[in-house]
Amino acid sequence: MRVIGLIGGMSWESTAEYYRLANELVRERLGGYHSARVVLTSVDFADVERLQASGDWAAAGELLAAEARRLRAAGAEVVVLCTNTMHKVADAVAAAVDVPFLHLADTTADAVRAAGVQRVGLLGTRFTMEQDFYRERLADHGLEVLVPDEAGRAVVHRVIYDELVHGVVRAESRAAYVDVMAGLVARGAEGIVLGCTEIELLVGAEDTSVPVFPTTRLHVRAAVAWALED
Repeated sequence: MRVIGLIGGMSWESTAEYYRLANELVRERLGGYHSARVVLTSVDFADVERLQASGDWAAAGELLAAEARRLRAAGAEVVVLCTNTMHKVADAVAAAVDVPFLHLADTTADAVRAAGVQRVGLLGTRFTMEQDFYRERLADHGLEVLVPDEAGRAVVHRVIYDELVHGVVRAESRAAYVDVMAGLVARGAEGIVLGCTEIELLVGAEDTSVPVFPTTRLHVRAAVAWALED
């Protein structure tokens, strides 16, 4: 089994899901006492959030590239960045190591295409929904990407930063997300990409009439498949 390197802490609530899912998937595949071979580095999210807010993406890229090198030195054979938003600096992270970097948007797009879906609604932080780095990566796979309107984007972003990254899950926020997803479906979305790792703590397939693509689970599944490849 190859060693999976996880760059986490953004937030640790979702990073815990990465670790749990990796071990569950390995156990499902191999049975017995098997668990995933993982090395994990977890940053202080306050440092990253400050760089996000100030728009200093170059410094953020340097910070996460250093974490990738730390993982490689610890024996990681693939690097997984446990956050959608920080794939804004994915190129810097990937360039820092001599092992594969598993891009979250690519694993998501593969699942969307395999489901026969071409037009998706995207939920995530404002950075993910409004900037090009994630939407264009999905578009490179032939997908059409819709995002909520301004009011919807504000709600989705606020709930992530004010609630989910702190482990707070509220029924009223779930209802608000359900309304946002319904709006995307009404505009023609054939599926919904949960493009923030914490969103999976709040909503799932039961909350909308179209297929849901949980990026955390898809990312981990791809990492485990790679780790167990013959």
